[in-house]
Amino acid sequence: MSVAPKKSLGQHFLVDENILGVVGRLSDLAPDDVVLEIGPGLGVLTRFLADRVRFVHAVELDRSLESPLLDSLGPRTNVGLVWGDALRLAVDELDPVPGKLVSNLPYNIATPLVVETLEHAGALTRWCVMVQREVADRFFASPRTKAYGAVSVLVQLAARKVGFHPVPPTVFRPPPRVDSALVAFERNATVPIARVRGVVEAAFAHRRKTIANSVALTGLASRGSVEEALVSVGLSARARAEELEPRAFVELADALR
Repeated sequence: MSVAPKKSLGQHFLVDENILGVVGRLSDLAPDDVVLEIGPGLGVLTRFLADRVRFVHAVELDRSLESPLLDSLGPRTNVGLVWGDALRLAVDELDPVPGKLVSNLPYNIATPLVVETLEHAGALTRWCVMVQREVADRFFASPRTKAYGAVSVLVQLAARKVGFHPVPPTVFRPPPRVDSALVAFERNATVPIARVRGVVEAAFAHRRKTIANSVALTGLASRGSVEEALVSVGLSARARAEELEPRAFVELADALR
């Protein structure tokens, strides 16, 4: 059965099984693992996971994929298909509860999905996600670089990178016009993302402005109170968001409380 990928859903189906060995290595799969997969597409990765772990929750928005997915999975009984929007999914309420997220993420939800699962899916301890190369670079970008932004701060406060592998367009159908990458990271959160997310996103909302001006424009706090908070933690009142290390945002958020 031929299925046309939907551009509106950011679909690029994984078709080259040669990349699966890399996925398995970076995911550090074990027989007792319960895995969450977002966007199973035609089931290439789903089959691979199901044959190696205890259970796979495969979450798919596109109901037209039901028949080809079921055909692809065959007699496997350790896959649960969940139909709906992954961004609205209560991951920790799935049964059994997943401990790893392993996915070829749809391009249009990759960044928010990673942040949402880091913040709200407390049972997840490891991620191995296929995303656009520029998105993967953004997750662990350094301060004072073009790629460094709010998602960099939030991911780095919650996780540490444990693997990275460039992926060419040829492993997908249709081939995207950009390079991709597999990036793996483990939760090492000492600070809940919810504690700092509002301040981080407000600080980067107007990137060319100072933190104080950017936060004030979002309405989160007045410019004066942000300037005072910055100075109180040893930073310049004129600091810009891209200058701060991730941990500095924790100090700033606490000072603004």
